[in-house]
Amino acid sequence: MMHSVRLVNAAMPWLEKSDAASITLISSVSGREVDFTGPAYGAFKAALVHYAQGLAMKLAPKGIRANTVSPGNTYFDGGIWQSIEKNNPDLFAEALAMNPMGRMARPEEIARGVVFLASPASSFTSGTNLVVDGALTKGVQL
Repeated sequence: MMHSVRLVNAAMPWLEKSDAASITLISSVSGREVDFTGPAYGAFKAALVHYAQGLAMKLAPKGIRANTVSPGNTYFDGGIWQSIEKNNPDLFAEALAMNPMGRMARPEEIARGVVFLASPASSFTSGTNLVVDGALTKGVQL
């Protein structure tokens, strides 16, 4: 958590000078729902969403936006899911079966959400948590 706080604090002088200032933190669907990950991981990811929401409210008068992106399971070469696929195929199959789209995200699919929120194309979006998970999570985000 503190690496995000320190990063935002360090960037603040430049953000305050920008005409399109934006902070985008990466959370996880594990911050929305209790899942198979360890309880500390989900709590930390939920804290990032809360932190970004607080930043959004505090920094809006300065024209600085803050949002989070919460990816679902994301598969890439060398990643944790590739390791699980090789070393724990039952868990991999279970995780894959949980997603209604029948697959995991690709990194570029998550990146597109980050780019949108960080860009001027999303200039009136602040304090949101964009879930990019292929309908994996069951909860309704209010």
